[in-house]
This record gives sequence, structure tokens and C-alpha cells, in this order.
Amino acid sequence: MRRRLNSTVLVTSRSFGVDDASLREDLEAAVKEVRYNPYGRALTLEELRRAVGDVDGIIAGSEKIDASVFAAAPRLRVIARYGVGVDNIDLAAAREHGVVVTNAPGANAEAVAELTIGFLFALSRSLSRIDRAVHAGQWPSLQGHEVGGKVVGLLGLGRIGQGVARRALALGCTVMAYDPCINQAFVDNYKVHVAPLNEVVAQAHFLSLHLPLTAETRGLVDRSLLERMRPGSYLINTARGELLVEEDLLWALESGPLRGAALDTLCDEPPPADHPFLGREDIILTSHVGAHTTEAARAVGRIALSELLAVLSGQAPRFAVSLSSEVHTP
Repeated sequence: MRRRLNSTVLVTSRSFGVDDASLREDLEAAVKEVRYNPYGRALTLEELRRAVGDVDGIIAGSEKIDASVFAAAPRLRVIARYGVGVDNIDLAAAREHGVVVTNAPGANAEAVAELTIGFLFALSRSLSRIDRAVHAGQWPSLQGHEVGGKVVGLLGLGRIGQGVARRALALGCTVMAYDPCINQAFVDNYKVHVAPLNEVVAQAHFLSLHLPLTAETRGLVDRSLLERMRPGSYLINTARGELLVEEDLLWALESGPLRGAALDTLCDEPPPADHPFLGREDIILTSHVGAHTTEAARAVGRIALSELLAVLSGQAPRFAVSLSSEVHTP
């Protein structure tokens, strides 16, 4: 039996252990004290600063963890991200304070890939628009498009992009991909067409974003990129909202080539009541639920728990994040 660690752990993730009670049970049996997020939402910076003074480890959700949080946490040794992306964590500050940051690569890849494929069908058949109309007492007859035979363009061919590629190929689509770090074995095995960014953008009927958020990718999808898209095409974003310049997407829908978009993530979450995307029938919006399946939550939680306890026990974690500016495609 593992010896109980003399450590205090803060769990800011709201969904950790919700679908698998054994995660919380195992964590509570392994450390001296566990504190959970009591707010039912992401913690603010001020709330985090007040909470971390005597904390040794954090199982972190999507809240921002900046240099001021590290400065307020002299005992902090590890942040185990409950997910993949770490753009919400100041990695330079983590390095400065000697804090190990881990994530759970691949654990939610299948869930996000499935949602992306769901968006292909929802967009091509106007499913959300038809659903709203029927609920309102109408009976519309909207003509859609078949997904089979279309070109699916992927910006990013990491674990999630690969999951989308496998599924799209099984549907009879042609898959093109752009990624600075190509997995050649996957490309050769699945016959994915690797091409420069501009070529993928120009050929895709569906352009799907699966790049990490870095200084280089922030705002990548702007008007200059959108205006090169195929007329009548669709944009899908299940990655990070900041990859997209939102006002340029409005232009692309109103005056440019886009027929529609499906977004699981926005720059501001949740969006303000006056956000221009709200109420538009040509944009499908979901509340950053790409990874929200029972299976993914269990897998992500188990990895986060294992990584946290490894560091607190003085062992090397399996999925330590490089504390440089380089972040690999999830």
C-alpha cells in the first residue's frame, strides 16, 4: 500500500472524479489533505492566490495560473493539468519557481475527434437550424450536402487530428493536413495528403483546427487565411478560440467564402450576452465540451492523478511539459 504523503492538494478542476468516484477516493487516500473547487466555475486569479499558500500540488482545470499564483505558492511542486492544453499556465513562471507541469496527452483525443466528425454532419445538413425550426412549429425542407467525397483539411495532425483523419477517411473523404511536425508513419499508413498551409486551406470543403495555441498560432485564422478558403466551405474549431480572429470569421460568413462554422471554443468563455456569434444560424456553438465524455474524463483524471502523485513522491512523471515556449500539437 502506498504511504500517505504529507502533502496538501488543491483540485481546481470541476469535473475531476465526477464520473469516477474512485479518483477522489484514491487521491484522498494518498495525501494528507485535499481541497476541492467550491465555486462550480473556474477560480479567479484572486481566489487562486488565496488558496495556494500552503498547497503542494494542484490538479488544474482551465483557470489561468500566472506568475502571481506561483509567487503566492512557496510550497507548490507540481501542477497536473486535467487535460492537454497548458496555454493557461505561465510556463516561464513555473520554471522560475521550480514547479513541474504535467498534462494528459491523448487521453481526450478520441472524444474531441468524435465531436469534430459530428460537426461535419451538423454543418453539412444544417441540423441545428432544422432542429430549432421544428421546435418552433415549422417544417423546413433544407437541402444539404453529403460528407462522403469531400476534402477535409486539418490544421494540426497530432493525436486529435489523427483521430479525425481516420474517421473522415472511413467516411470516404479525402484528408489533407498541414502540421510543422508530421508523423510520417501515420501519413504513410493512412494515405493522408500533407501539403503547405495555403494549399490545405484552398482545397478543403471542411477546414478543422487542431493546432496548439502558441505565439505563432495565435490569430492564425484571420481574414488573409479565410479569404483563401473554397467558396461554400465550412470552418470547425475544437482546439483553442484564440487561433481564430473572431471578427474576421464574421466577415468570412457575411461577405467571404464561408457557408458556416462550428465552434466548441471561443476567445471569451462563456461569451458575453452581446457576443456577435450568438443568434447566428450559420454558426454552431457548443460550450467547450469536446473532451466531455465519461470515457475521456476517466482517462484524463487517472493520468492527472498518477502524474501528481509521482512528483509528490519524488518520482519522474511520464508527461512532464517542456517549460519552454514550445508546445507540441495535442
